Amino acid sequence: DALHDVHFPETGTDLQLLERGKTPAHRRLAFEELLLLQLALASRHRAVHEEPKELRFNSQTPLLEKLGRLLPFCLTAAQNRVIREIFQDMISLRPMNRLVQGDVGSGKTAVALHALVLAGGSGYQAALMAPTEILAEQHYRNLSGMLQALGLQTILVRGGEKSSVKKVQAERLVSGEVHVAIGTHALIQQGVQFKNLGLAVVDEQHKFGVLQRKTLIDKGYKPDVLVLTATPIPRTLAMTVYGDLDVSVIDVLPPGRKPVRTFLFQDAQRRRAYQIVRDELRAERQAYVVYPLVDESEKVDLQAAIQGAAKLQNGEFSEFRVGLLHGRMKAAEKEAVMADFKAGRIQVLVATTVIEVGVDVANATVILIEHAERFGLAQLHQLRGRVGRGNQQSYCLLMAQHLGRGRAQSGGRAMGSEESVSTARERLEALVRSHDGFVIAEDDLRIRGPGEFFGLRQWGMPEFRVANLVSDADLLQQARQEAFSLLKTDPGLKEPAHQELREAMLRKWEKKLELGSIS
Repeated sequence: DALHDVHFPETGTDLQLLERGKTPAHRRLAFEELLLLQLALASRHRAVHEEPKELRFNSQTPLLEKLGRLLPFCLTAAQNRVIREIFQDMISLRPMNRLVQGDVGSGKTAVALHALVLAGGSGYQAALMAPTEILAEQHYRNLSGMLQALGLQTILVRGGEKSSVKKVQAERLVSGEVHVAIGTHALIQQGVQFKNLGLAVVDEQHKFGVLQRKTLIDKGYKPDVLVLTATPIPRTLAMTVYGDLDVSVIDVLPPGRKPVRTFLFQDAQRRRAYQIVRDELRAERQAYVVYPLVDESEKVDLQAAIQGAAKLQNGEFSEFRVGLLHGRMKAAEKEAVMADFKAGRIQVLVATTVIEVGVDVANATVILIEHAERFGLAQLHQLRGRVGRGNQQSYCLLMAQHLGRGRAQSGGRAMGSEESVSTARERLEALVRSHDGFVIAEDDLRIRGPGEFFGLRQWGMPEFRVANLVSDADLLQQARQEAFSLLKTDPGLKEPAHQELREAMLRKWEKKLELGSIS
């Protein structure tokens, strides 16, 4: 009936509702689509929870108490709550498959560290996987000292290492001599074998699809899995892409952090922006200048950053030392530049978006983002999080072009080849207005719409024919509740009344969600 009504609406049907896809018939079809997805996710969630778990973690390991004494700061109430949730999962008799999301700077790494120590202290190995080498290196720098102090041998596994180094690392992992391996996702892809992998921590970024648990299981591992997201993700996205994971939220920032003040400048106001940067530099603080990079192979963008650095060194900031960081540099060069910036030998770091996630220098108090109109909102919020990590007031300066006339060229994240100036302006103003990553994620989704937001299936996003994640959020919530309660009463959808539903779910989702183990 609903199909018929959508294609052949009855006389008197509200035309506005029809155009917006909001008639009762449309909503009926949208609900069915969402229900089938949620049933599939609920089935996956159930299947994981019913897997036998051979791991036995010891929450009484003395290493946890030692870690508490080593930490140079106190954990927030939110961090403590999330650590408890993770520990409950780890010591339970079912596998952990948990997503931790928190705002930029909320201290997800410290939470992950506790899970790594529980695994190591229980005699298991742990792997921490990051989306980029720079972030993996940073995790290694931040965590290895503390882990080694606890007697947990830690190594950094990189794609570009000499084969002799790789060979030694592989031997140390397979013998169990190494307790924690930190690296990119190559850690589980390139013939690296563990002796007894008990925990996989996956640090996500928008550029990564969800790490399939299956990849680990195929390699013969059944570790507990902890996924961290770089920025908060919209609620509807959490319920679709990550719908089969349990979710923890770190919703409190560490004390003493001041919100970063954000300003939007157009090209004509560039001198004012430079003046703010100069004032900070003269107060012996440091600055980032970020250029967009659509793609590492985009020579024009790379050139803009290289020329920009030279121009700033010879012009506006000639009294300071300007450094350059981009993805094409060799690992050793990147490390040297980052070390110089951390030590304060470089005052201004010009970078392409390689600094988007995780780079942490407390003395950096200002970030100037060139062509801000080319970035997605979540990405800008992530970049803004590079400052405000100490207790000084910090600033984020958005330098936008072409906001006043015509159309704005767009690049950066997949946002189509052009977009209206009003959308670009709305996005930038949303950032000036809000500091809350959860609010910003919802704004981003609303402004860009699901199609643009999820860009090129970068989220591994399910495709819907009728449902819309922005306007049908209420239906999604309803479908999720319905699916979970249905599986509670009939776990395998075996009852005669549910046979058709089960077949429809498997037809649509069996291959995409790898429901093989369930069907």
